Order: sequence, then structure tokens, then C-alpha cells
Amino acid sequence: MSEMEWENLLSPKRFGAEDLLDQGEPGRSSFHRDCDRIIFSSSFRRLGKKTQVHPLALNDHVHTRLTHSIEVASVGRSLGIRCGEEIQDKLPSGIHPTHVGQILQAACLSHDIGNPPFGHAGEEAIKSWFSHPSNAHILEGLSNRHQDDFKNFEGNAQGFRLLTRLEYNINGGGMRLTYATLASMLKYPWTSMEIKKIKKFCCFQSEIDFLDQIANEVKLIKDDDHLYKRHPLAFLAEAADDICYRILDLEDAHEMKILSFHEIKEILEGLCKKNDHYKEIIDSNQVSNRRKLSFIRAKAIGQAIEGVITSFVKNYDKIMNGVFKKDLISECDSQIRKPLNLAKEMAKEKVFNEPRKIELEIGCYTAIGILLDAFCSAVREQVISGENITYKSSRVLAMMGLNAPKKGDDLYQSFLKVTDYISGMTDNYASHMAKQIGGMGN
Repeated sequence: MSEMEWENLLSPKRFGAEDLLDQGEPGRSSFHRDCDRIIFSSSFRRLGKKTQVHPLALNDHVHTRLTHSIEVASVGRSLGIRCGEEIQDKLPSGIHPTHVGQILQAACLSHDIGNPPFGHAGEEAIKSWFSHPSNAHILEGLSNRHQDDFKNFEGNAQGFRLLTRLEYNINGGGMRLTYATLASMLKYPWTSMEIKKIKKFCCFQSEIDFLDQIANEVKLIKDDDHLYKRHPLAFLAEAADDICYRILDLEDAHEMKILSFHEIKEILEGLCKKNDHYKEIIDSNQVSNRRKLSFIRAKAIGQAIEGVITSFVKNYDKIMNGVFKKDLISECDSQIRKPLNLAKEMAKEKVFNEPRKIELEIGCYTAIGILLDAFCSAVREQVISGENITYKSSRVLAMMGLNAPKKGDDLYQSFLKVTDYISGMTDNYASHMAKQIGGMGN
């Protein structure tokens, strides 16, 4: 198996605009421009009203998908620059560690951009609705491959679809990001056909040619048809996400009064160097617990970054040869790995099972179900029967505006337009829309 090469992996060529030479501009590289295109997109903006962990939280200090994505991008940029410095002698001419940081920043900014409302519960609600036997008639006539895209709906794949097709240049390259950035955000560079072996995937059947095109441009190692080894920087993007959610989920839990300061301190201080300054802050009666946690969090993230850099360098040859099959945190020193794993377990046991969170997640199943039932039924009616659809269906389709399917359209593509529409909703809008359609609105 041949080794991947940075000359290919860091391609600045733009997807969908391959004939246009993009050399950036003074003070702003091609990869920096990727970051700006993502930040100024409407899809990124809507993350400000989408759930990270706690649906429809009333506490303004709790993370949304937007604040989470910005923080992950900050950690990703640091990891990219530091790891770029470690392998600087292997980078192609004209590529600096800062550029590697910018690629990671862009990949991390976009890592949750396709997530539906209500966080992971929203993903599960979409999967559940399409998989339920009572809704089998909706997907009737679609191939098994196409049905799998809906029955295993994946926010990662929706994000890839959004970046390459839906945002800015519709069906013309989407955001037209660099190949390096797109390949780095592909955490799972394969399709839903692998779902029986691997739980996650990054590409619907509708973008399968895009996946192949990107993989071929940066020369990812190919395992099988439409199945590739990860881009090396995808491991760092994954680590940035893992560091942030494991540590910051606990901080959010303190804001929500689910976990005490001392419960969190006991876990996270294992990642902190307890020097005199640390003790002065933590022991002070003049510093609030919120500020103490912020201090601990900053120290913990800094140490976790150092651990991941060491892990990347240690496993560099395996990563470049496509034989590294773990995540970087699992290969960190135990002083880094153990506290991060404990944080993950505590969140799983105490945060994700908090009663109010469970209640809202159950409610999100109802909201998503109402929306999918209305829109999918209307779309199927319109595509198959055309002119003689019910008044209700015609009004539902009117909500989709120019994206509403027409008689004779491809049914698979028509349902994709529904999941595009619903997954793009914010938590508040999805709740409002479900109430209106369900006859519960004001």
C-alpha cells in the first residue's frame, strides 16, 4: 500500500471551479478563504439556533452548534499549526504550518454544518421515521441504496452535500472549497452502503461522484469502490471535536445544574499542571465556580492539544500509509487519555440521561415526525399524481418555494429536497412549524 503525499493532500484547487487558478490574495490564502466562505454562509449562521447537547436551553451560557463549531475550529487550527511545524520538512513548497492550521480550521468550522435541529436526537428521529414499518410506503419504489440514505440519515453526509452542492453555487460546486479542506472534513469517506460495518458515513448516494472526485484529486488510499482511507488531517479534526465536546459538555452540565463544580474539577484537573498560579485561582474565595471552571477548561484543553500532537507524530507513518485505525486520543499518554475518557463517561451517565433533556428529545421525535409526514406525503403525492393533489399537500409544498418537487421528478431527489429543507431548520423554527402543521399553533 503506497503512502499518501502532502503534495496531493493539500491541493488548493477548488471543487467545482477547477479551471480557475486560485492563489489566494495578499494576507489571505486559498485555505483562509475557505474559512471565510463557511463563516459567512447562511447554513453556518443557523447553527446559532441548533442544539449541541441541551435542546432549547434557556441558559444563554450553554453551547449551541455555532459556539461549539467555533471552539472546535480554534482547537483544530492550533493542532494544524503545531503538527505542521512537526512535519514542516515534509510539506510541499509554498505550504507553511499556518496553511495546515487554516485547512483544519475550515474543516472544523464545517464539521457540524449539516446537522438537523435538536442535535443527535434530530438525526435519530429522521432515521427512526423513515425506518418505521408504518412509513415503508413512503420509500416504495426507491432502490435499497437510496432507501439506506434516509433510513440511516447522517448529519455528516448532509454537511458534505451542503458544502459541495447546496450552498452558494447550487449544483455547481456548492461553496467551491479547496479539495484539501473538503477531504479533511470527510471523517468517514464512504457511503451508507458501509453502514452494516461502520455506524457513520459522510456521503449520500447523490454525492457519490463528488466523493470519488475529491478522493482521486488528493489521492486518498482506496479500499474499495467509494470507500477510502481518511485524509491525515481528518484525524486531527476528529480530535479537535473530541477534545471540545468531552470537556465543554461538562462545563455546560454545570451551567444546567446537572453536575457540581467539584465533580467536574475532580476529572478535569487531571489534565492540569497544578502550579502555584493554579492553586491560587482554585483556592480563592474571590473567584466564582464558573470562572474557576473556565480556568480549568483552558488548562485542560491546552494539555489535551499537546497530547494529540504527540500522538499524531508517534503514529505518523501508520496514518500516512492508511493503516492507523484508531482515534488519536486513544493513543495519547494515559495522563491525557484517562481524564478525557472519564469526562466522556460522566457525560454519558449523568448528562445525556438528565430528565429534562430526555423529555425534550422525545418531543423532538414528535416534531420531526409531523414535519416528515407532511412533507414526504405531499412530495410523493405531487411526484406521482401531479395535478390532482389535495389542497393540504399543495400548501405544504408551497412552503418549499422554488425547491418544491414537480410531477414526474425523480422520487429519490425529491425526498432529498425534503431532508435538505428540514435539516436546515433551527430548533425554534422546527418546533414552530410542527405545531402549526399539527394544528397546535397559536
